[in-house]
Amino acid sequence: MASSRLLLALAVVAGCAVGLAGATDHIVGANRGWNPNINYTLWSGNQTFYVGDLISFRYQKGTHNVLEVNQTGYDNCTMAGVAGNWTSGKDFIPLNEPGRHFFICGNGLCQAGMKVAVTVLPGAFVGTEMVPPPVSDSTASAAASATSFSAAWLTAAALAVAIAIAAVA
Repeated sequence: MASSRLLLALAVVAGCAVGLAGATDHIVGANRGWNPNINYTLWSGNQTFYVGDLISFRYQKGTHNVLEVNQTGYDNCTMAGVAGNWTSGKDFIPLNEPGRHFFICGNGLCQAGMKVAVTVLPGAFVGTEMVPPPVSDSTASAAASATSFSAAWLTAAALAVAIAIAAVA
């Protein structure tokens, strides 16, 4: 009985690892960060966002910030529909809902291009948990993420089989 409980606990931990391993951290602007005069439309067009991913903003604290706004706020560089305000300089924002998400700099630099819109796609269901599909990007980090996702999935599957065998025995 104790070994069955241990196997169940291991399966729960492995299931959590599957969800975390599949998430991607999208750093806005890549190595250029969150700064004026950068084409964030081009950057976001080269990304694929899934529910469960993170969007990260890196900037000089106190100089910039990040506001999540509605489309009107995005189009007009206003605070219309503010849903979030981040100011740390290293902001990690979870993308928990599918659909369009709009982010601007609220310190007056939206007009200088500090705004980005992203489309978040639904993840895939694995059991009862929603996880993003493996990343199909050619970069080394994406390959590592996909490998981690596969390894975590195989571990979870192996534990599920072990639990089934233990339950029958």
